[in-house]
Amino acid sequence: MRTKLIIQQKDLDAVNQMLVNPDSQLLQDLENLIEKFGGAQAINEKAKQARDPEKLMQDLKKIDSPYVADLEWLMEQKENKAFVSMEEYYRQVLGDTADLSSINNTNAVTLEVSAMQFFPWLMAQARQAIEKKELMPGRIIRVRNMAEQAKDNGDIMATALAMQIIGASYVESLDTRGTDGSNIHLVGGPETMAGFFGGIGQPNDYPIKWAEEFLTYYTQYGIQQVLNINSGTILLGYLMHRLGVDIEFKISVFVGNDNPFFIMWTLMTAKLFSRPDNSTPLVGFNLANSVNNETIRQANGIRKQLGLERQVRFEHHITETYKSIVGQPYNRRDELVEIASQVPNISAKHEGGEPEIEVNREHPSDIFDYFLTKKDILDKDLMASLQTNYLDKQTSVNLTAQALIKSGIGVIAAKNLH
Repeated sequence: MRTKLIIQQKDLDAVNQMLVNPDSQLLQDLENLIEKFGGAQAINEKAKQARDPEKLMQDLKKIDSPYVADLEWLMEQKENKAFVSMEEYYRQVLGDTADLSSINNTNAVTLEVSAMQFFPWLMAQARQAIEKKELMPGRIIRVRNMAEQAKDNGDIMATALAMQIIGASYVESLDTRGTDGSNIHLVGGPETMAGFFGGIGQPNDYPIKWAEEFLTYYTQYGIQQVLNINSGTILLGYLMHRLGVDIEFKISVFVGNDNPFFIMWTLMTAKLFSRPDNSTPLVGFNLANSVNNETIRQANGIRKQLGLERQVRFEHHITETYKSIVGQPYNRRDELVEIASQVPNISAKHEGGEPEIEVNREHPSDIFDYFLTKKDILDKDLMASLQTNYLDKQTSVNLTAQALIKSGIGVIAAKNLH
């Protein structure tokens, strides 16, 4: 019976004919866009130059950015080994006489935090890490408006440089995600939020606008990894990669990978559009908050069969913002400890603090805070509260690290600091 599922060659041929059809306006639009930026090879070279650390620092100095001093301090702390080493951290958790060779680093979990909205928050996080001998995460997610951060004292460049200094991967969230009024379900804010699930973020001609926005920030600042929330732009990411642009993306939790069949679809598409060298622009995707460990086990089986186990990370929410996205208390740490011994290449994403801490905050973390402009935040006098929310997530990152280490599972932190 299973042989009936085999995709027939004639059907693959039909898809290939569609992809190479010279009359396809959609694909012609994409080709024209890539050519507008000089072609794939030139695009990748511009991005490489744009993210060069020396260039980023020079550009920050040209605009007299206040973040230059912070970055110099960060580099100095790194060179002086001010941050706790991995061995020292492991011994803090396990004791001085522990046998660290028994730690399972094959299944090491990447420590992840979201969302780092403002560069000064990263500096506060680094100072806390030094003071408390904490680990800085190995993966950082941003959801701040791109146009705003590009104009804010070089925030976008300071972050790009800081990520290279600390040795962490990071993701930016492009502005063409429906929050500009293009998605009628989001025009009224929370009052129309239920409509978000009827069509998320990339209506009509927005996929090409999304691709153009990516190419703009990729070539200007070297930003390579972006959040992807829509099936159309996910496909565009694959097509751009096949055409030679070295884009990378992660798929958002809002896409809804909440069962093994959906995950099969996601991974199957990544495999079908991989390059001849088997590389894929899909570096990871957020599982929906409703998944359980059996979902992850089955998903890993699919990922392994497709040869994507090391390329595509499962990004799993361990904590969530206290308001506006899940019922609380929400904490998946115990489940993570169980599954991490069985499934490799997972990141532990911390979108909120510990529920028992958050409940007592005057301003608990809220997913809607991600959509506030800096002006709104300052007008409402929320900046200090939002930074506190972010540092609560840093605390949760380390509680997760400690739980994993105690169970014999290694962790991946900012590789240049620890």
